[in-house]
Amino acid sequence: MSNIPRTPDEEDLVDSAQRVQDARWMQRALDCARQACLAGEVPVGAVIVRHGRIVGEGFNQSISAHDPTAHAEILAIRSAAKKIENYRLPETTLYVTIEPCIMCLGALVHARVERLVFGALEPKAGAVKTHPMTNGHFLNHKIDWSCGILGSECGQLMRDFFLSRRKS
Repeated sequence: MSNIPRTPDEEDLVDSAQRVQDARWMQRALDCARQACLAGEVPVGAVIVRHGRIVGEGFNQSISAHDPTAHAEILAIRSAAKKIENYRLPETTLYVTIEPCIMCLGALVHARVERLVFGALEPKAGAVKTHPMTNGHFLNHKIDWSCGILGSECGQLMRDFFLSRRKS
């Protein structure tokens, strides 16, 4: 990253390019979320990207694995750590369809994920924006984050899933 100041137009180009990349990777996270849905799991998907390549991905499997920690983010972290052979995940971005819970946020901090992008808010258990835990003085790592990328699609997938569950 350069320390040379950018003009407002240059900033817009950088932001625009980042939004395009974010949408690309969030679409892959949505594909993972759809896999969860097909498996009867809460439809959350996650992808970890490093240097423009997917290094880990996952979707919720708590029900089928009988494992309360088998959230999409945790499985993506495990997958990425194995792939890069490091329990730390520097220079990575995690894309996840729904705002992470406190457990997943803690794992992101411990893994030293650099950036987090999530689609839709989680009104009950979200620990990033809904119930902010990211700026706590007790955290030894700060994660840059943004939300709303393909947020409508991410939120709609969740609403449809729970609507169909209520009808059953």
